[in-house]
Amino acid sequence: MQAANDLSELIKEAISSNCIKFYEYKNFYNVEKIGKSNSRKIYRTNLKNSEQYFTLKSFDFDDITIKEIIHEFKLHHKIVHRNIIQFFGITDKENENDQLEKYLLVTEYVGDITLQNYLKENYENLTWENKYKLAYQLVCTISYLHDKEIVHCVLNSSNILVYKNNIKLIDFGLSKRIKEASNQHSDLVGMIPYIDPKKFVSIKPYSSNKKSDVYSIGVLLWELSSGQSPFKDEMYDANLATQISQGYREKIVPNTPINYSNLYTECWNCEPDDRPNMDQVIAKLKAIITKSNVIMEDYYQTDINYELNPQLSINNQNYNLDLPHENLSQNIQNFDKINTKEMGPIIQNISKSIFEEDLSIIVDELVDLYFKKANEGKEEMIRRQAIFNCIDNYKLNSQEIYNWLINNQKKSNYIYLLGYFNYQGIEVESNKLKAFELYKKASDLNNSAAQYDLINMYMDGDGINKDHRKAYKLSLKLAKKNYSSGINLLGYCFYNGIGTSVNGYQAFTLYKKVADLENSNGMNNLGLCYDNGIGIEANEQKAFELYQMAANLENSHGLNNLACCYKNGLGTVINYQKAFELYQKAADLGNTYGMYNLGKCYEKGILVKKNINKSIYWYEKSAMQGHGNAQCKLEKLLKNMD
Repeated sequence: MQAANDLSELIKEAISSNCIKFYEYKNFYNVEKIGKSNSRKIYRTNLKNSEQYFTLKSFDFDDITIKEIIHEFKLHHKIVHRNIIQFFGITDKENENDQLEKYLLVTEYVGDITLQNYLKENYENLTWENKYKLAYQLVCTISYLHDKEIVHCVLNSSNILVYKNNIKLIDFGLSKRIKEASNQHSDLVGMIPYIDPKKFVSIKPYSSNKKSDVYSIGVLLWELSSGQSPFKDEMYDANLATQISQGYREKIVPNTPINYSNLYTECWNCEPDDRPNMDQVIAKLKAIITKSNVIMEDYYQTDINYELNPQLSINNQNYNLDLPHENLSQNIQNFDKINTKEMGPIIQNISKSIFEEDLSIIVDELVDLYFKKANEGKEEMIRRQAIFNCIDNYKLNSQEIYNWLINNQKKSNYIYLLGYFNYQGIEVESNKLKAFELYKKASDLNNSAAQYDLINMYMDGDGINKDHRKAYKLSLKLAKKNYSSGINLLGYCFYNGIGTSVNGYQAFTLYKKVADLENSNGMNNLGLCYDNGIGIEANEQKAFELYQMAANLENSHGLNNLACCYKNGLGTVINYQKAFELYQKAADLGNTYGMYNLGKCYEKGILVKKNINKSIYWYEKSAMQGHGNAQCKLEKLLKNMD
């Protein structure tokens, strides 16, 4: 161990290099001892000229601990998150007789209630909404760390705090690193239920990784549902570790939502490769929460000096009936994200023998048909139904196609269509990460349909992290092939500044080309340019004509925007009856804005007789597709009915 003077120099060097901020101890007041953690003293205090509370915490004064603390501060320089305790710096308490407690860490004050104790004390009063909130905060926080390439390693309910009903992560595995570096392993026994089982069975040393954190998350999600520590009545010993490695798990608590229990059982799978990643955990938990009509904040993008890249934000303006230009569907490319249930192939059994060569021709035809519809501007619901109709025409079923694809992955069309089946959940559970991998593989082989769907995934962050720069580059590549779908996506990039600078004129030029290629999305988007004066002088008459053209091709956004024109007399005379019919048609096609506007009509008695029940129906359908205003309206109406 290094001498105390050398260690002090190590700390001073870190302070002088701005790695650690130094606070004068004399500027702290109301210093109050609030507890101990592993023999280390913890104080609550105020800082001069501030009513804010801070925590002062002593630490072992040895070379291993000092080096790990410096490392922890370096991590915190790039991590600022509301659910992660902030490390502010260090102070030196004047205490010549006790050098070992001279230095104190200065951190954010978050109390001392662990998640474990919080659940014990409050479980009976927690609703599922409360549990969902804690669970969502937790998974978003760990996902945030993983995106920064940080693995926590020691997640458990005793090193997670709850302060003002919010999750607070204490550190990034600092205590574990210190124990490992010091060859201290005894305290890790208490974490056996949370440790990746691979550590118990691996012959070679097994390094904790992101999937290890996912395993711990699974146990913590169970703990939130039960209010109890895992295996609370059993000894945390080698026998328990062996049982866990062989698949022993806690039982599902009665009345736990089935999708929630499915999620945590996926997370605590013995095999790391069979566990979801944190992005998938977030997506699945968010879907569960959305179905329960609970509104959740975004705990991934957080609020403490958070870095924000403006090029990575899509400007999706929600136009409502309250505004002069209500709900002119500004999210131009979201036309593909419509969750409408359609009929699958009617034929359930193959009535004749199909040769492999015939199937290869049919698969090529399916992909060509899908991409043809995309270039016409048809929305996802229509494109998917076209595929099912084609399969029916050949008197096949989708299971036969899927089985053939599994065994035939030589051509890019085969790779792409297998990805599409995985994305849509056709004959297999929806797996967007798998779909992404297959799309990427087919895209690298220059498959245009795969490139089209891959762009949308990059733009929306659908099952993967958003990557607007890649979306822009791939849109440019697809547009150079002169496909209208690619040109339209490139126009969207310039319209919203996705992966490139906003350029209204360039967007207008590209949308005009798309419209000339008879793509209904291009017609609608060009109408938006004329309507809002983007890249061209505003012209309501021209906007109306283009919305009309798109609507005639059954484009749901064109229908909704045309309805707005008739309601407000934009480029045409006011016609309330026509407006209502068009809103209805857009809503029936699954357009979330059409649904919202229809709900508004029924709520206020606009264009139609007031009907609160129908208003609730349409607000609910719109909210299920993520329309924030619809969710607020729905909650307000339901509350007034109580």
